[in-house]
Amino acid sequence: MALTRLDRVARTVLSLCWVVVLLEGFDLFVYSTVIPELLDDPEWQLTASEAGRIGSYATFGMLIGSLTIGTVTDWIGRRKAIIGCATWFSVLMAVCAVAPNPAVFGFGRFLAGLGLGGLIPTAMPLVMEYIGEHRRGAGATWMMTGYHVGGLVVAALAIAVLPAFGWRAMFWAGALPIVVMLPLLWRYLPESVDFLLARGRTAEAEAVARRHHVDLDAARARVGDDVHTEDKSAGIRTIFGHGYLASTLLFFVASFCGLLLVYGFGTWLPELMRDSGYGLGSALSFLVVTNIGAVAGLLLTGPLADRLGTKRASAIWFLTGAVFVGLISIRMPSALIYLAAALAGFFLFTAQVVLYAHVGYHYPTATHATALGWIAGVGRIGSVVGPTLGGVLLDADAGVWSFYVFALAGLVGAVAMWLAPRSPLEAPPRARWSPRGRAGSPKPA
Repeated sequence: MALTRLDRVARTVLSLCWVVVLLEGFDLFVYSTVIPELLDDPEWQLTASEAGRIGSYATFGMLIGSLTIGTVTDWIGRRKAIIGCATWFSVLMAVCAVAPNPAVFGFGRFLAGLGLGGLIPTAMPLVMEYIGEHRRGAGATWMMTGYHVGGLVVAALAIAVLPAFGWRAMFWAGALPIVVMLPLLWRYLPESVDFLLARGRTAEAEAVARRHHVDLDAARARVGDDVHTEDKSAGIRTIFGHGYLASTLLFFVASFCGLLLVYGFGTWLPELMRDSGYGLGSALSFLVVTNIGAVAGLLLTGPLADRLGTKRASAIWFLTGAVFVGLISIRMPSALIYLAAALAGFFLFTAQVVLYAHVGYHYPTATHATALGWIAGVGRIGSVVGPTLGGVLLDADAGVWSFYVFALAGLVGAVAMWLAPRSPLEAPPRARWSPRGRAGSPKPA
């Protein structure tokens, strides 16, 4: 990755934001690791459907958090918003650790979701600003690896912690790192110069630029470009208008399926494996392996999508991920089933990223933000449905059909991407990978 020549400030911003994204991944995946313990808790007497609804509370909170964080950031700035989100969901992790009943626990998960949903949309632009335009693709990819490293860490920790200390210890493990991170963030994380200039706080922007050796002229140029932002109503008319309506609706379907898989299958994988006859430790190890696959997918998908084109690659990723989800349900030698789990993580957790990259090139430049916002927003509905769906399937004793239902979601996503028509725009030349779907992304088809 082209991140080896970053200056000290850029490395600091990237490192701090990567760690808080790791904490977000930890705090989100922690629920999937404790579901087996919660279902076995004689005091709470949860059914799988109830546990699924609790899982959806967090993703519903994330939906609201992602929609409202822009307003919050306008008030307090990106730096304080990042610190606030990380502190918020960490404190709520502690609330969940001491929750006396499922109602308090579920409400705590919903409130934690507000902070979880606001972190990445705030941290990503700050990282992009400090690492430079030509490193945006590598920076975005590296940031998202933090999310899945968090999932890997929480699954590995659960194998050791759950048998000895129970599920509450896992939430304390997610809450306590903020004690170390908060002073580091407050001391070393700079404010966005772009944000300060856009708000007319020129003196503060100049002070931050001097302190952190930021190119103030380049920042002024970026802010000047942002003045010519898209007309939101015109953007909506475009994505639902002639030449784009069919592809927009198909992207909605694919995005819904993609996040249903990420949050539904990701939430229930350990319990699905335990339901298939594996012990708790073995079941949790599958979550470790899928997150290893996801990290590898984020690092390797770019060059592959460059060759295939993002539309074709997204369809293939959805389809291949669906195949490996189905294969996990089959009793095979350990090496083969772990390989299937790793490849399921490789393809499923990156299919959505490739979809976003394609969306960025499919629509006119002036409508990129509107298109991505709508398509990601519809996808968030899938993230709410997924955990509940998994619980319903387990309560229904669906057995291997639980895997096949999730695989079907991947198949539907693949068909939607395959059927999506080409953009009316002329295809841009081949260029470098960027999961943000901007200049530097792979060819669209």
